Amino acid sequence: MKYQDVAIPAGLLWSSPFIRWQGAVGNVTSVDLATAVTNRALADRGLDPSVVDEVVLGITIPQPGYFFGPPTIAGRIGIPQVTGPMVSQACATGVAALHAAAASVSTGGGTELVITTDRTSNGPTIVYPSPNAAGGVPAVEDFVQNNFACDPWAGTSMLAAAETVARERSITRGELDDVAVLRYEQYERALADDRSFQHAYMVPIELTSGRTHLEATTDAGVRPIDRAAIAGLRPAVADGVHTGASQAHPADGTAGAIVTTTARAHELSPGPVARILSTGFARVAPTHMPEAPVPAALRALDAAGLTMHQVDAITTHNPFAVNDIVFARETGVDLAKMNSYGCSLIWGHPQAPTGMRAIAELVTELSLRGGGIGLFTGCAAGDTAAALVVRVDD
Repeated sequence: MKYQDVAIPAGLLWSSPFIRWQGAVGNVTSVDLATAVTNRALADRGLDPSVVDEVVLGITIPQPGYFFGPPTIAGRIGIPQVTGPMVSQACATGVAALHAAAASVSTGGGTELVITTDRTSNGPTIVYPSPNAAGGVPAVEDFVQNNFACDPWAGTSMLAAAETVARERSITRGELDDVAVLRYEQYERALADDRSFQHAYMVPIELTSGRTHLEATTDAGVRPIDRAAIAGLRPAVADGVHTGASQAHPADGTAGAIVTTTARAHELSPGPVARILSTGFARVAPTHMPEAPVPAALRALDAAGLTMHQVDAITTHNPFAVNDIVFARETGVDLAKMNSYGCSLIWGHPQAPTGMRAIAELVTELSLRGGGIGLFTGCAAGDTAAALVVRVDD
């Protein structure tokens, strides 16, 4: 979809640190986490929440009380008269939420607050009544683990999709390890100069849960990737090529943005503005999820009237290293020109906010470069993907 006048003030796009699952925020609901970080983000940026006309909440994992998500968070950040939709599209939720907000702005909706949040830690166990089963024994689902393990349509796991694509395209273990090392080196750039790059968009986590006061200013659970060290890792599945180093770890986190018209974006925050030019969605053959970011990206670029050669910066959601190799082979983009400051392969994957953080890093990179065209693309469950194209300028 193409947008004519939709923008994000570069200074009003943020993410919390991502915390490896079962870590420091593992017992905090993602609704509470989103509320705390959103309040801090708006306060630190001097933005009065009363400017918000609608809240779009992206969330994929059920949490206590999340049925009331948008109005609950709106009330808790000081705008009890505001509500809005809740969006869920697995790992594509970040783009889907921005897509919903952009559509609203395009039709006169005003200023949108987009919040994405998820906690893969301590996911719910859901009991489904099954009165016709033997003895009426209910069906039980571990929401996170069961859905990570199997796509009910394809009948296989997302890891199986990564291995299938690697096998069909003759992608080797060595190539995957090389990508993992490269992405970690790029992440280290974001830590240089006392994390000056991350400070441009990252909002600390600070909240009280029960009797515990929690603070987190940096990503937690990121493991250094050294080429020699990872060479000895066992593959995740027998005869496979992916290891713990070449696939993302589950995490907890939240991220958000203000979406409005270009003129309003300039009014709300000084500095560059990221105009949302287009979005694109795609689906590929069953058990081929790592291939989906390519057609999604091409659709978004086509909608914007652009080609890959006109793109100045690219970020991806790459839960498996094979994703980026496929993208590079299909588009001709140099692997080293993507994810200049890291990616979900390194800092983790809380689902809904993953894409939003990657977009925040994309806009930050372009702002530092003085502007340009940016592309985000990333896969999602169900052999799908979503992409977004932005132009950053003054």
